[in-house]
Amino acid sequence: MSIFINKDTKVITQGITGKTGQFHTEKCQEYANGKNCFVAGVNPKKAGESIFNIPIYSNVREAASQTGATVSVIYVPPAGAAAAIWEAVEADLDLAICITEGIPVRDMLEVRNKMRAKVAAGGKETLLLGPNCPGLITPDEIKIGIMPGHIHKKGRIGVVSRSGTLTYEAVAQLTELGIGQSSAVGIGGDPINGLKHIDVMRAFNDDPDTDAVIMIGEIGGPDEAEAARWCKANMKKPIVGFIAGVTAPPGKRMGHAGALIGGAEDTADAKLAIMEECGFTITRNPSEMGRLLKGLLK
Repeated sequence: MSIFINKDTKVITQGITGKTGQFHTEKCQEYANGKNCFVAGVNPKKAGESIFNIPIYSNVREAASQTGATVSVIYVPPAGAAAAIWEAVEADLDLAICITEGIPVRDMLEVRNKMRAKVAAGGKETLLLGPNCPGLITPDEIKIGIMPGHIHKKGRIGVVSRSGTLTYEAVAQLTELGIGQSSAVGIGGDPINGLKHIDVMRAFNDDPDTDAVIMIGEIGGPDEAEAARWCKANMKKPIVGFIAGVTAPPGKRMGHAGALIGGAEDTADAKLAIMEECGFTITRNPSEMGRLLKGLLK
């Protein structure tokens, strides 16, 4: 098994005809079962055409009803990306994965509030991964997003990270040690995003085919601490934890819009201390993540 996606997932690509959308759709098609998974694209101006043998529809609802797709991936440029997320939510998809970086915070605030209001009114909840994330992968089955497929190996370790490149780093270390991954998830570095560490950790905890997890966070925000406290109370599997930004000065954004030290609990040291207190095996050195995890496996 895996979390969120597998070889039978059917995917719509919003923004498929743009340069980024084209490049990554082709790469995702080439990976594992991608040819069967990527079933539709959306571009209102090019409806009725096709690209890489994938039919293009004018909107998400039509693409979903014609193909049975339940997941969408979004490469729409920043100005239209929040509207693209909302279109996927209105079409009642299970999951929307937004790769786009640089969406205005106000746009994300509006779409998040609309998503919450929809669920509160009894509507279907669509999970959101991202924005500003690399996507997710279930090795040897499907990859949705921009991560390099070749570094992954099928196995039983979960990886979740706010940082894209650190996701790849953890995966590459595991693969080099001969340890495969069940799924790897990049949740993105924007201040307002969808799935948090806690949501992904809950999914890995419930997945019978995940034995242990590497959780990678960053300075800024309460998410890692909240996830760690949930894990202390509920998680049945060993976890290696790393926080990027140990050397970051307070008040300075480091790479991601959400990586800003506000309060005392936002620093890397504070988060690492909370994670350790909650039973994680922590490291301050990212090159140790794979080796430490290997040591936790029975």
